[in-house]
Amino acid sequence: MRTARRSAETRVAGERSLLVGVGISAVGIGMYVPFSLVFFHHVTGLSFTLVGLVMTVTGVAGLAFMPLAGTAVDRFGAKKVNLVLYGIRALGFVLYPFAGSLPAFAAVALVTALADRSFSVVQQSLIGEVARGAARDRLQASIRALQNAGMGAGALLVSGVLAVWGSGGFTYTAWGNALAFALAGLLVSRVRPVRDAEAAGSVERAPAGYRMVLRDRPFLGLTAANFLTALGYSALSVLFPLYLSTWLTAPDSLTGAAFTVNTVLCAGIGVLVAGRVRRSGARRTRSAALGSLLFAAAFVGQIVLGTLRPGQTATLVALLAIVVVYTLGELVHSPSGGALSVSAAPEAVRGRYLATYQLSYSLATALAPSLFTALLAVDGRLPWAVLTVTAVGAALALVRLERHLPAEAVHAQAPAPIAASAPGTAPAPRTSAPAAS
Repeated sequence: MRTARRSAETRVAGERSLLVGVGISAVGIGMYVPFSLVFFHHVTGLSFTLVGLVMTVTGVAGLAFMPLAGTAVDRFGAKKVNLVLYGIRALGFVLYPFAGSLPAFAAVALVTALADRSFSVVQQSLIGEVARGAARDRLQASIRALQNAGMGAGALLVSGVLAVWGSGGFTYTAWGNALAFALAGLLVSRVRPVRDAEAAGSVERAPAGYRMVLRDRPFLGLTAANFLTALGYSALSVLFPLYLSTWLTAPDSLTGAAFTVNTVLCAGIGVLVAGRVRRSGARRTRSAALGSLLFAAAFVGQIVLGTLRPGQTATLVALLAIVVVYTLGELVHSPSGGALSVSAAPEAVRGRYLATYQLSYSLATALAPSLFTALLAVDGRLPWAVLTVTAVGAALALVRLERHLPAEAVHAQAPAPIAASAPGTAPAPRTSAPAAS
């Protein structure tokens, strides 16, 4: 059993290069995402209104491009598409300082947004392309930790650049970001995909288009369950600051403290927590469900806090404790949920499957602001109550889907073979249904 576990977690070819590339690109992202409106305003010279409008329109267009990215992955391979997207993003940030007119900025922003929105689909597909078994869970956890650490480092780096060069430093930041994406692409080019002989032979038999995904009810159920959990992922960035200022009337500095705690924990103990979950042998469906339940516990904590409304010191302690529980839910759910989706997707059409799955995150992100603000206007505790219900519903759905998903998706480690049943005993229950065709 230990031998099998070690072999299942063998490092993939080029894994170190992949992780270093992810970390470098995360530094680049952290250099502009926290200041996106201000960043593009200073880089292009356009007004905040025009920059915001262009970002909204191009972001929506990027969502529409995701299914095409999934098709490209299935046709050309995740590694090749990943390198193309890195190249597009690098070129976009090289050109931003020269895009001073509205048409030029819109053109560069559109092409860059198409690459940005599709990148999560391609990166998830790349994990499935280069890793097998529990190595997928480990890569999921390592990538998430590096992304948090890199984005934090990027935010600190750009703060230093702006302190030295002022707003003119945004131009140097854009070019530094382009360099980060170019270096990440060079490093990822060293990764070597692996392909099972059986899966390679299935490419010819797989039906074209998204019809296969739409006929796979268990996977669609998995996507729907993830949408319910993804609403909770939006809570920290969208609902939390509004809740603090309007319902708890707490100082805005608490928002910064909450984000700091979340980022430090994700970067510092994300791999450790995921490793403990993986070594426990828990099924991915069960560990993802546990993460959703931890989300629910944090949301219930917000309801209790919003009802009691204690003094400032007690509120600070309670909020930080709630953020810790919330972050633990994120650290438990994210690697298991990500590996579950990658492993549940047939290799020949993995890109299309994961493009469909990633839409659950995109739709939740798009819906969260209007949903949370509408509920908050009624009662500050109402959005947390709705999130509690969705998180518990996601956990129950994951457990119910368990027997309908492929066994290799549910189990990070291959389950031990079941001994033959003794005469007169019932056969062992089926652990998974055949993949939809």
